Amino acid sequence: MLNLITILSAIILSACIASAAEKPQLISVQKIWDSAPHNAFTDLIRYNDQWLCAFREGKAHVSADGTIRILSSKDASNWESWAHVKLDGIDLRDPKICIAPSGELLLTTAGAYRDRKPVVHESISWLTRDGETWDGPHRIGDTNMWLWRVTWHKDTAYSVGYDTAGEKFVRLYESKDGRKFTTLVPTLFNEGYPNESGMTFLADDTGLILLRRDGDKSSGLLGRARPPYKEWNWTDLGVKIGGPALIELPDKRLIAGVRLYDGKVRTSIVQIDAGKLTELLPLPSGGDCSYPGLVWHEDTLFVSYYSSHEGRTSIYLARVKL
Repeated sequence: MLNLITILSAIILSACIASAAEKPQLISVQKIWDSAPHNAFTDLIRYNDQWLCAFREGKAHVSADGTIRILSSKDASNWESWAHVKLDGIDLRDPKICIAPSGELLLTTAGAYRDRKPVVHESISWLTRDGETWDGPHRIGDTNMWLWRVTWHKDTAYSVGYDTAGEKFVRLYESKDGRKFTTLVPTLFNEGYPNESGMTFLADDTGLILLRRDGDKSSGLLGRARPPYKEWNWTDLGVKIGGPALIELPDKRLIAGVRLYDGKVRTSIVQIDAGKLTELLPLPSGGDCSYPGLVWHEDTLFVSYYSSHEGRTSIYLARVKL
């Protein structure tokens, strides 16, 4: 009997240890920048064997002086300024960075005009190889359409733009070079004020879009389509989200970084499976926060984000074991 009890105890202990090991773990979190009064709205990639983190610097969350700062690091621990992009008289917001098929770094951002109507926003792109010489600015998409993020698939760039002039719909764009974007789906979705998005493509060419909404229907959506990506099916995830970033891991798990609003506002890593969004790990954050960038590297999820939980809105980098 004692031997049986010992064996059962060992099995239960092993199961508990295995369960604990499978839980997402925050390996580390580091503040990497806080030089401006307000540092926010990040994106993260690896480019030419270095890390690049892009974000907006300004006086406040909404101010007329927004510029784009890009940091670089060889080890994701020691960071320095790699580029500083600005346009006189234009508030540059929510930068996104990706790698074009040409090998160039593509930077996209929205330019906000605080005293200019009827055009209040334009989307803008630049390309560079070294952060010093830039091809651009290029005005992309349509005026008053905010092209939120660019995702490449088979030498074509896709971007979901949202209307900023009051019509409250999103439009799907495509591009071959990052310098000119044309309309692929004029009205992609138009219920509940859709806006910010994350996008990824699966190995079988299925396209996925994680979409934020802020209207009477404010729950996030997951869109799914097959080539040529003109017909989309949408699943209501039942949870309000902000600033979504979306990736698929090598083991096929669909992982997102979002802002969650239920109870304490926070930046969190979530999993999406079978039309359901499940929180995996809240990151140290609060108040004015979120807008993550996600990179899977050496079996670790690297997450850039911003938060004001320590006072000044600052840029953070977290390492997460999933």
